[in-house]
Amino acid sequence: MTDPHYDITGHGPLLLLLPGGAGHPMGLGPVAEALSGHFTVVTYDHLGLAHGRLGEPVEDQRVQDWSDGARRVLDETLPAGESAYVLGTSAGAITALDLAARHAERLRHVVAHEPPCVGVLPDGERQQARFAEVGDVYRAKGLAAAGALMTAVFEERQEGDLPEGQPLTREEELNSPMALFLAHVLESFTTYVPVAGPSPARLTVAAGTDSRGQLLHRTAEFLTKERQADFVEFPGGHLGILQHPVDFAERLTRTLLGDGDMRS
Repeated sequence: MTDPHYDITGHGPLLLLLPGGAGHPMGLGPVAEALSGHFTVVTYDHLGLAHGRLGEPVEDQRVQDWSDGARRVLDETLPAGESAYVLGTSAGAITALDLAARHAERLRHVVAHEPPCVGVLPDGERQQARFAEVGDVYRAKGLAAAGALMTAVFEERQEGDLPEGQPLTREEELNSPMALFLAHVLESFTTYVPVAGPSPARLTVAAGTDSRGQLLHRTAEFLTKERQADFVEFPGGHLGILQHPVDFAERLTRTLLGDGDMRS
């Protein structure tokens, strides 16, 4: 087991950021900077892709390993007797849900933004099969075709003609965080089904305003009811944390601290 990879910025109560995709924190610098005035922001990089390990072999990933790794990060960074805030987005949101279920004792409040745990839905098996198809298309036709199909899955529409392409070489795959996500993260994470019932840690499920009427907004609403959690909408869509980092950070800060506790 390798030492966990993470970056720290800011001052205040600890906020653990769990990225989506293959766990590469690329693009999260602006939101971390926007949050750093209120929190000590710890950004977890599960595979170490931003810490010199991009290009090294990667195995199929498990949700439990990611949440155990997140707990190790908390063990290293969280002062004794304190509890942490957590934000996970996409695959990171699934990690956050598992962390809340299995390691709740050191968590203050968990926000899970658009977790693709579609198994909670009445048509969950069909949606899981569609994500599995995305993986199949990636292996047969490459990134562009898989991306087009995944967009159609998110928007709950039938895909048109997919772009033609070729499978990536192993070297190309190992140097592409998106390819690593499609090859080694997507299927196992989208087949993860959270434990039913109230969360042992305080939980807010979030979805983007631009995702209304789409699969992951619907998933978030179902999960909110099942886990008896709070529900909050954030700016943008599934990638709102990258597209609107300042507004996203403000909404998260208000969700975690409340208007009265926000400090300038």
